[in-house]
Amino acid sequence: MSIIQEQGPFKIIVSGDSISKGIVYDETKNKYTILEENYVELLRDKLNAMVYNASRFGSTLIKGIQKLKNSIFSEKPDIVLIEYGGNDCDFNWDEIARNPDGTHLPRTDFQTFENVLRDAIDFVRRNKSIPVLMNLPPLNADKYFNWISKSNPVAKENILKWLGSVTKIYWWQERYNSVIQKIADETKTVCIDIREAFLRFPDFTTLLCIDGIHPNRDGHKVIANKIVEFLNGRYNFLLKNHLLPASDANTEQTSCLLLSKPQKI
Repeated sequence: MSIIQEQGPFKIIVSGDSISKGIVYDETKNKYTILEENYVELLRDKLNAMVYNASRFGSTLIKGIQKLKNSIFSEKPDIVLIEYGGNDCDFNWDEIARNPDGTHLPRTDFQTFENVLRDAIDFVRRNKSIPVLMNLPPLNADKYFNWISKSNPVAKENILKWLGSVTKIYWWQERYNSVIQKIADETKTVCIDIREAFLRFPDFTTLLCIDGIHPNRDGHKVIANKIVEFLNGRYNFLLKNHLLPASDANTEQTSCLLLSKPQKI
């Protein structure tokens, strides 16, 4: 479908990893938990739509798309929101700490990530739903480095030996983020610029958990607001309270969203 008809009921599937699942690190309990006010739940409160969350903690793009393929046949959504990359670009840091001179590969190699994402967009469209991509929130390389090394001096030394520089963590994640933007442009798919929304803040690290990678409560609010901003610009009838007339919102969104011209899907 190229547009969503302004009549319900409407359905949205969120397919993603731990960010979309709402996982945060609870420093009081010293463990990962699901934030009740995660961005998907915040969206549910604002939308005239049923929202099905197909996201899983630790999911890569390959695993997540397999679950999406099952969900899309049963749910028949109008929109599929796709959020992956954080786990795909990650490494087995314990193995690196044990063997810093070895060859280590990310969980999803660069070319596979690009190919699978392209295939996922095609699959969603062939099933008459609208794919919408989300790019990656920026990470805090220093905090993430401390997290993956478990603040162990030997692990830190070995991981740093393999990395060469802590800043390489940010650079590597940025490469995967760039792939998402590249595929969005090439396939004329909307990509909601979550990264830009975080980087608007003078110190975006205040929006992240102690692990340096998962958005915290405030970070989830930023994600939810950015998605609402997108929906208001294109599908404001999905919002319980329209924020702006659709024409005005479209004008306002032009500089904020990674879009090509409105596409036929």
